[in-house]
Amino acid sequence: MRPRLYIPEDSCALAVGADDVAEVAAAHGAEVWRTSSRGLFWLEPLIEVDTPEGRFGWGPCTAADLPAVLAGDRSHPKAVGLLAELPYLKNQQRLTFARAGLTRPLSLADYEAHGGGAGLRAARAMTPEAIVQAVTDSGLRGRGGAAFPAGIKWRTVAQTPGELKYVVCNGDEGDSGTYADRMLLEGDPFLLIEGMAIAARAVGAARGYVYARSEYPRSVEVFGRAIEVARAAGWLDGFDLEVRMGAGSYVCGEETAMLESLEGRRGVVRAKPPLPAIAGLFGRPTVINNLLTLAAVPTILAEGPAFYRDFGVGRSTGTMPFQLAGNLRFAGLVERAFGVTLRELLFDYGGGSASGRPIKAVQVGGPLGSYVPEAQWDVPLAYESYAAIGAVLGHGGLVVHDDRADMARLARYAMAFCAQESCGKCTPCRIGSTRGVEVIDKFLAGDARQEELLRDLCDTMVHGSLCAMGSMTPLPVLSALNHYPGDFRR
Repeated sequence: MRPRLYIPEDSCALAVGADDVAEVAAAHGAEVWRTSSRGLFWLEPLIEVDTPEGRFGWGPCTAADLPAVLAGDRSHPKAVGLLAELPYLKNQQRLTFARAGLTRPLSLADYEAHGGGAGLRAARAMTPEAIVQAVTDSGLRGRGGAAFPAGIKWRTVAQTPGELKYVVCNGDEGDSGTYADRMLLEGDPFLLIEGMAIAARAVGAARGYVYARSEYPRSVEVFGRAIEVARAAGWLDGFDLEVRMGAGSYVCGEETAMLESLEGRRGVVRAKPPLPAIAGLFGRPTVINNLLTLAAVPTILAEGPAFYRDFGVGRSTGTMPFQLAGNLRFAGLVERAFGVTLRELLFDYGGGSASGRPIKAVQVGGPLGSYVPEAQWDVPLAYESYAAIGAVLGHGGLVVHDDRADMARLARYAMAFCAQESCGKCTPCRIGSTRGVEVIDKFLAGDARQEELLRDLCDTMVHGSLCAMGSMTPLPVLSALNHYPGDFRR
């Protein structure tokens, strides 16, 4: 009997030679199944084989390691053991990423064999009002950063009259250190399709769009093929779904700028009102949710809102796929219920810094997120507790810096990034970020009077900007200034 090897075809695995390993394995007579990724990026390419106890893995593998893998050599230096018993995986609470590494991305049979489709079947036996109520009762909030209750959005769209309504998935994953959207688009695309089909039924939408980053061509290609598979299998039930690629603008992660881009115009933020739920894409009622938000919906419908609500703390219910990146030994995806601490993620999962030096700062929530010092690493990762310390969770990205990081230069980068990526619609963001770079340069040149001016400028941007692009840029600046003042006065 030919041995079956499971080798990921995730972009991260491909970048380190997974295709070459798979080709040589096939030449050795092995049956090769290309799967999604477990999210254990330091082990890619990871090869798994079935055993009576479960899947056993070796990694990171090259073609030279294949003889040992095919022989089942568990004493080989690349052997990592039974995957289900690895503490990194065993101690997670994977709901959204329950199938990560287990299924072939475009196999609907694999998806259904591992629980996929149960949420959509449950939704089709419910009234639209009951679906909206279930999402509301679950406490699900937007995973893109705003943390707005998903049920309120859905109810608004459902109750707004309109002959044509839309469901739009914001997959413009632009935050530094984030990759969860990409992993789902490439590795478990039917989960997103299921979530969007449920949303469409709940609000009466006939069309849907997934807006993906231009930097994710493979994600767009795989997801497009998944739509065709789902349509042929009757999953969409008349719901017309398309994937669209953006042009590479960070501000298009903001929902109204994304709508402008989808409509064929330059991505510029719209003033509110009207809210997109009432007058969104092409002026029609539109549900706009982040990819991870929509991907959580099938679990809620399959298991019930109480099941999902039991994960997390307070009003931060459910789980969050935290994405560990930067200076860590074991960078990868960790899905845990809200309430886990940064210290747990950094050391119990991340293994400390890759350099072996002390960790100095962790930027949480993307390039416009706060730098969190060690004194705050035991604060529970939840929306309210992080807002209380002037930080945000954003899309769940964590970028780690060791003690060699110059926090003043990183703060300057935030202002320069905003100046480059601003859509230009409002003055505080467009002009404030440019002036911010100038003020920081003068401050670093020794003019201590610039600190007060910098703080005043940040206050103006926070309270005067039209969208989160300008209002969040001060977060990394002020956190660096408050927690690492010495870096500004060398």
